[in-house]
Amino acid sequence: MSLNKEIYTDKKITPTATYRNFPMVPRVIYGKGSFDQLGDILLPRRKNSDAPVIFLVDDVFEDGELESRIPSIFNDLILYIDADEEPKTHQVDALVDEIRSRFSEAPSGIVGIGGGTLLDLAKAVAVMYANKGSAAKYQGWDLVQKPSLYHAGIPTISGTGAEVSRTTVLMGPEMKLGINSDYTTFDQVVLDPDLTRGVPKEQWFYTGMDCYIHCVESLNGTFLNAFSQSYGEKAMDLCKEVFLTELEPCESREKLMMASWHGGMSIAYSQVGIAHAMSYGLSYVLGTRHGLGNCLVFQHLEAYYPKGVERFQQMMEKNDIQLPNRICTGLREEELEKMCRVSLGMTPLWENALGPQWRDKINSDILKEIYLKI
Repeated sequence: MSLNKEIYTDKKITPTATYRNFPMVPRVIYGKGSFDQLGDILLPRRKNSDAPVIFLVDDVFEDGELESRIPSIFNDLILYIDADEEPKTHQVDALVDEIRSRFSEAPSGIVGIGGGTLLDLAKAVAVMYANKGSAAKYQGWDLVQKPSLYHAGIPTISGTGAEVSRTTVLMGPEMKLGINSDYTTFDQVVLDPDLTRGVPKEQWFYTGMDCYIHCVESLNGTFLNAFSQSYGEKAMDLCKEVFLTELEPCESREKLMMASWHGGMSIAYSQVGIAHAMSYGLSYVLGTRHGLGNCLVFQHLEAYYPKGVERFQQMMEKNDIQLPNRICTGLREEELEKMCRVSLGMTPLWENALGPQWRDKINSDILKEIYLKI
């Protein structure tokens, strides 16, 4: 994901300088109740009655009010998925195999309805249906060769930025790492703040903090540039409104949804940093959910993000949040080593956080010391 380093410096740009031409979501609809327009949005994308739309939906909505609003017609398929665990490469492979076995014709599209897990699964299934092999083969940067199926994302919780990013983060057999490609980005996003009603307080906070930490790491990173800064600053302002002031629930949902969008955009031309890198280690070894993992790590990063951590503590107090503790107590040495190996494998994140010479500034001993505080 790293770009030509001249983008991030004040050096004079030479004629040989190159810039990444990142994709963005080409179509987005925003507004309360906009989910009900999904059927009309999908209609022009339907190839014929035998080419279904596959809906991947968080199973929390099964047998609920939202189920009746999903615009399933012809031989469309709705698959309800447990989002309690991080999405995995073998799960993506199994979903692709199931779709292939059920239908002789390629789907007209893939639609993800849910939080970051469902959005990442939808992106990954759309990519992998069009590319050969296991999803694990494509964990990394720019490894996807063929365009994905048409895919749309509908977030039902705000904060991850998965709706706007070019990444689908997956737990693989050897690492937790995203499929980062120009073909991963959604073709269509539906932003309906009404869909985020009823999210439990702790989950709402942890996922919102994913967005806040995106902003802290982007705005304090060595990759910072005017493009990412403009989005990051807006997302940061919205996060402060949501988590440090008194807002009506409706306004809070709307502002956090837009904070998530802007926070995701802030890292499109930049990167995240230390909390995300270390959270990947927690997730890989302990299965810790991404938003919670970021919070568990970030609270101990005052040496790297002092103002950000101070404000994070204020947000926890304001929203009456108590983080779990002693998560890493009793871990075996080999488990700690695996956490560190996964974390230190996130090279672009560390380079953004600490610069090109980051390996001289961080090592497994430092990471273990932080992990053992959690």
